[in-house]
Amino acid sequence: MAFYFKEPSRTFNEYLLVPGYSSAEHTPANVDLSTPLVKFKKGEEPAIKMNIPMVSAIMQAVSGEKLAVALAREGGVSFIYGSQTIEDEAAMVARVKSTKAGFVKSVSNVMPTQTLKDILALKEKNGHSTIAVTEDGTTNGKLLGIVTGRDYRVSRMDPATPVKDFMTPLDKLITAPEGTTLSEANDILWDHKLNSLPILDAEGRLQSFVFRKDYETHKANKLELLDDHKRYIVGAGINTRDYKERVPALLAAGADVLCIDSSEGFSQWQADTLKWIRSEYGDTVKCGAGNVVDAEGFRFLAEAGADFIKIGIGGGSICITREQKGIGRGQASAVIDVAAARDEYYKETGIYIPICSDGGIVYDYHMTLALAMGADFLMLGRYFARFEESPSAKVNINGTFMKEYWGEGSSRARNWQRYDMGGAGKLSFEEGVDSYVPYAGTLKDNVGHSLAKVRSTMCNCGALTIPELQQKAKLTLVSATSIVEGGAHDVVLKEARNRE
Repeated sequence: MAFYFKEPSRTFNEYLLVPGYSSAEHTPANVDLSTPLVKFKKGEEPAIKMNIPMVSAIMQAVSGEKLAVALAREGGVSFIYGSQTIEDEAAMVARVKSTKAGFVKSVSNVMPTQTLKDILALKEKNGHSTIAVTEDGTTNGKLLGIVTGRDYRVSRMDPATPVKDFMTPLDKLITAPEGTTLSEANDILWDHKLNSLPILDAEGRLQSFVFRKDYETHKANKLELLDDHKRYIVGAGINTRDYKERVPALLAAGADVLCIDSSEGFSQWQADTLKWIRSEYGDTVKCGAGNVVDAEGFRFLAEAGADFIKIGIGGGSICITREQKGIGRGQASAVIDVAAARDEYYKETGIYIPICSDGGIVYDYHMTLALAMGADFLMLGRYFARFEESPSAKVNINGTFMKEYWGEGSSRARNWQRYDMGGAGKLSFEEGVDSYVPYAGTLKDNVGHSLAKVRSTMCNCGALTIPELQQKAKLTLVSATSIVEGGAHDVVLKEARNRE
């Protein structure tokens, strides 16, 4: 006879937090949102700890290199999407890692024989206003000069004008030798009133740039997440098919943490992948797994060697797995069940395996609910897809700016490996849709706004850390009528009157 869960499958919308005692010290400024990303033993510190409980989803429309840098600056981690060639994913990871805090590899480069038209095309493509002119047009070629917006006027110049005729040549540039510290480079910038400082090796080859604006950005991002070499921490997605080739390439590119990208993690394929990683690298390589929705699935992946475990099947805004296959579980029920299993495993073994709530977040307060229910951090797709830094196109739909957003199970993504059950290399049917989400501006502004709500709510619950929130939180189920009561009701909104 089939097993039946006694409780209904519940979503975050069905719960509210009940306030606890708040003392004078419970202010948002005192809240610490740091959280472990990977497992650790009792009494030890995790190898990677985030400063905010947010990671970006392993999706083509979400986790590109620009978003990875932007999120790391805020204290979280992006997982570069794996539904691309090994070479392209590794190159993305390498570019994020080369964005050393303060030292930026030049990705916009031209040869002196190229033209103003090429400069404008590069600026349109990469959004960079400073372009290096190197002997061979490569990132680390011999530097001959630079081009900035002050070097040309589009309205008065022929697009065919060679770069060498209007660039600022090397002999008029102030540069610094390889080995210059970030502090020294910033002093040079300020002393000479520069916007950029090229760093050259002994042969005059370009190594990186230091920009004045990055100094200000660094000072403004006190939570930025860096490795021991002052490079941004970044993750990468892998699948259960080509991991023997993909994992070494991603590690060589500098990936700090990996995650198996799959719609369902309670499988032999994930266990085999984790087993191979452990046999090749031991515990030095950190790799998460998932997704699961109950205690049995958590225990399976924990014993298989996962460094963190993702929760959620069918709860994503573009996911139609439940609709197509009738499989999944309400995200709140899944998080509560898996969190209890995580705590039980910790008591038994002394090993704490962080859990990640992936999907089901519609409103900002759902983030706080997920953390209170036991999640150590959240994986977000739609949330990050709305931002300027996501890889998808910004389009105008009926006068409103939108961002394209599609699921990894959609025909557009063609990510059949994510739904791998050992069969043929293709999607048998779609488990995701192709859609739009409203454009919301920059990541920094939105993440700051969302986490301000989380911090405030935690103070209402008498908690200053995520573990304390999980210990003190009081949650109540809500009825349909209490949901109506919780919003604006029995009034005429001014906006509605104005529209009439």
